[in-house]
Amino acid sequence: MSSQRRARITGSTVLTVLVATLGVSAAPGVAAEPNSPEAVPTPVHEIQGTTRLSPLEGERVSVEAVVTATRTFGSSRGFWVQDPRPDDDPRTSEGLFVFTGRTTPDVAPGDAVTVVGTVAEYYPGDPATTAAQSTTELVDAEWTVTARGTRPPEALAIGPDTVPDALTASPGGNIEAAPLRPDVYALDFWEAHEGELVSVVDVRLVGPSTDYDELYVTTKPAQNPSARGGTVYHGYDRPNTGILKIESLIPFSQRPFPTADTGDTLTGVTSGPVEYDSYGGYTLMANVLGEVKDNGLEREVTRAQRPGELAVATYNVENLSAVDGEEKFARLAEGVVRNLAAPDIVTLEEIQDDNGTEGVGDGVVSADETLRRFTDAIEAAGGPRYEWRQIDPVEGADGGQPGGNIRVGFLFNPERVRFVDREGGDATTAVKVEGDRRKARLSVSPGRITPGHSAWLDSRKPLVGEFVFRGRTVFVVANHFASKGGDQPVHGRFQPPARPSEQQRIEQAGLVRDFVDELLSVDRKANVVVAGDLNDFPFSPTLRELTRGGELRSLMDTLPPSERYSYVYEGNSQVLDHVLISGGPRRVSYDVVHINAEFADQASDHDPQLVRFVPR
Repeated sequence: MSSQRRARITGSTVLTVLVATLGVSAAPGVAAEPNSPEAVPTPVHEIQGTTRLSPLEGERVSVEAVVTATRTFGSSRGFWVQDPRPDDDPRTSEGLFVFTGRTTPDVAPGDAVTVVGTVAEYYPGDPATTAAQSTTELVDAEWTVTARGTRPPEALAIGPDTVPDALTASPGGNIEAAPLRPDVYALDFWEAHEGELVSVVDVRLVGPSTDYDELYVTTKPAQNPSARGGTVYHGYDRPNTGILKIESLIPFSQRPFPTADTGDTLTGVTSGPVEYDSYGGYTLMANVLGEVKDNGLEREVTRAQRPGELAVATYNVENLSAVDGEEKFARLAEGVVRNLAAPDIVTLEEIQDDNGTEGVGDGVVSADETLRRFTDAIEAAGGPRYEWRQIDPVEGADGGQPGGNIRVGFLFNPERVRFVDREGGDATTAVKVEGDRRKARLSVSPGRITPGHSAWLDSRKPLVGEFVFRGRTVFVVANHFASKGGDQPVHGRFQPPARPSEQQRIEQAGLVRDFVDELLSVDRKANVVVAGDLNDFPFSPTLRELTRGGELRSLMDTLPPSERYSYVYEGNSQVLDHVLISGGPRRVSYDVVHINAEFADQASDHDPQLVRFVPR
């Protein structure tokens, strides 16, 4: 699970170490003996304070409260307590996590306890560098159960109007020391309830259940709904503050974590304490978990291209290599044949070499076996016998998983389209635009755009191919821009979050755009398709750079706002994959085909998309 953490034992006496690591607690009715320095009786709200950081960090305190939930598995075990005697300040939380490491705590919800511990701020990573927020908790803890069967405090019901629409003050910089304003900002609201019981009822899932046993729901069902049940991310200044992550505190041996798709409903009451997670932000840790109602989301099927239409698709096939099992190849092939209606050209992203990550530094860079298995699977699924074109990268130079030698490539149906082969293209040779009686052509085909430029360091190089369809030349550029790795989370302690990875993509976009400009300078009516996983949003500077001047048109912008997505991340339906076209193509028809991203059972984590048009 993503919330698991390493156990820690900080400076204390031998008795405290034994208590924390062996799960020993004083007998009911016997006060725990505090260690040096002497523990000071302290209400929870004084520990939590009115900012994100406890004013009592490092101090030894004694707390009287009621156990509300326990985490009995993983490396971050412990229990939550809540003070039944709250103050009247909405900024101060009455809940607190007691960390016991790998020790299963011998308490249960409803136990009244006296806990002696040291106040700490836990960061998931180096506190000096992480952008994640901290969790206020007690460590090196001793506890005494003073009564059993006490009624825990009532959970705060979260409805459509409970959480503020604004995320946080901006610009805020490091917001940790800022006084909380839970009535104004969503991040402040959740921090003001850190460790407290909250509940939701009959909420819609806005993403599939994840491999990390997470559900994402919306508490604001009217906030930017997608056409298929999700929540669409429309801009840096338009965060979806209704999204809430849910994990389960119920051991999976007692109740397996539910499998769910986008648009399903988590029925009944789900409740538990609030915890911050660096993946997904504030999380409801459920010790009462509702039931998933399947609302029947179906995978989309696009229409087939007409005889005079050229169909160009783009598909990120998620680290496909020849060592993958038959099922992955079969499912991806079924998507190409049935859901995409066998496009004439497919740009592929995340094609790995023939032994994938099994060979690091072994000299294997060819992907012929990977692509042979894929085209065989497509034919077995009833599709055409595709051919492929790609260029092997320099070993270890293009990023992605170590040893995978990731790259982009083309599939094409030779019964419908001809690939123009011109020799000389390799990993380090730059493709050039040549003019021939006002008709553009490529110096090499396939060829890579400026592969030696620093913008492509540890990143996939764009691949350009020259195709002929019914006597008309079409240039297709396959792309997989640099990832968002290293960007700060939208729910972190730095606001607005920094996006350092963006600079590389902006530079990459400029190089692709310059190449397209060269093509159009020779032939203003050239048919150009720029497609692939650009790892950025329609409203990003990356897309602005690609579309500057209006020579390239982003087709994602032509869809209704509720349909603009191809990927789901932390409950946000968003765009990473794009298709852009020049002014040459006519009778343009564009479709994002939702077959993966919204479903727990995925062939890839991306949805493919395609454009159909009549070349000029």
